[in-house]
Amino acid sequence: MRPEIAVLDIQGQYRVYTEFYRADAAEKTIILVNGSMATTASFAQTVKNLHPQFNVVLYDQPYAGRSKAHNRHEKMLTKEVEGQILLELIDHFAAEHVMSFSWGGAPTLLALAQRPRRIEKAVISSFSPVINEPMRDYLERGVDYLGSLDRDRVGHLVNETIGKHLPSLFKRFNYRHVSTLAEHEYGQMHFHISHVLNSDRQCYLKAAKNIDVPVLFMNGEWDEYTAANDARLFGNHVRHSTFSTIQAAGHFLDMEHKAACRDSRNALMGFLKPTQHTSRPRYHYLQDHHALAI
Repeated sequence: MRPEIAVLDIQGQYRVYTEFYRADAAEKTIILVNGSMATTASFAQTVKNLHPQFNVVLYDQPYAGRSKAHNRHEKMLTKEVEGQILLELIDHFAAEHVMSFSWGGAPTLLALAQRPRRIEKAVISSFSPVINEPMRDYLERGVDYLGSLDRDRVGHLVNETIGKHLPSLFKRFNYRHVSTLAEHEYGQMHFHISHVLNSDRQCYLKAAKNIDVPVLFMNGEWDEYTAANDARLFGNHVRHSTFSTIQAAGHFLDMEHKAACRDSRNALMGFLKPTQHTSRPRYHYLQDHHALAI
């Protein structure tokens, strides 16, 4: 399963590395939106869950992964700019569906609020409109460690908090990835977190009110940072919202263990292709361990 690779020009301002997993029998295309500091590799298991039922598009933000060599990194990207990049990619790949993970939910909600004409359904995973106490503690420590470029503490912070339910092998790869990022990537993450801590959370709920397509919010039962109960606040704002809680799973859902992987896949297929029987697939677990999503 080899993707078609391209580096796309976005309005003459950014260059974005993309991977397109084409499936001859697929009728729909879904584009996946990374968490912060993550790369296309973080969706390795999710691609297996979705392909070949769908064509699948992955991409790296201009500051991350295989996109960063093609960009100057002269200014920080806001969630609004990331949302505009997503809208451009939706049009380029003629995507009918979009799925985000963690921080990727912020620009995805803003993009959906623009009512892109092609999009039919969306999945927002491991995201909530609430900064609860565990998340605030994580973000405040993150701002401190990122600001001082304390790579060791940043790596351990991720694994001890949102990544605490990951298998030990994934934790090792996650630590290695997070603790060796470029200085501009730390700066971008510091910018993201500072904005989250100081911004009005109502912006996400205001955006949600303008979304006119069905949206599935998917969260882990054990995720105390983007909690399922907090995510359900979107139910009062997104008119066509549904919710799925993945049992015995934390923030990273399908990466954490086989049952969570199976349940995540069934939730996705039940929402995106509700007439299709979602039988137990064969999994290739703990493969493609690279940068995890954050």
